[in-house]
Amino acid sequence: MNLAVERTQTLTQELFEAITRIWNETGISNPARADDFASVQYNLQHGGIMLLARREGILVGTAWLSHDFRRLYIHHMAVSPEFQNQGIGRALLSEALSIAAEHGWQAKLEVHSTNSAARHLYRSCGFTDLEGYITMIRRG
Repeated sequence: MNLAVERTQTLTQELFEAITRIWNETGISNPARADDFASVQYNLQHGGIMLLARREGILVGTAWLSHDFRRLYIHHMAVSPEFQNQGIGRALLSEALSIAAEHGWQAKLEVHSTNSAARHLYRSCGFTDLEGYITMIRRG
């Protein structure tokens, strides 16, 4: 089957719903993150990029990218469960790393400590743990 990974900075409500279905299927969606249509659309209008992986025209994976002109941040990379372990995550990550290389940026991401499959993928693409750092956040 043919796989295409495209970049977009344009978001429709219908596309956002398809993306959030994948986020929900994979368990990476969290209401506390406030990743609603308006905030994602605002990010894309201000330099963010949404990667879309399509197989035979069907959206099967996505990654949301942002940057601070030094680092490319890879957010919410997810592949629909029925399409996992078919190279789609690697294709999305490869496209994200291409964008980082085009701009001379470092690539940075967060991954849950229990997500061994994703950690294996990231390590195989040169990512290492950022020793000595703990992720902290203040919501609200």
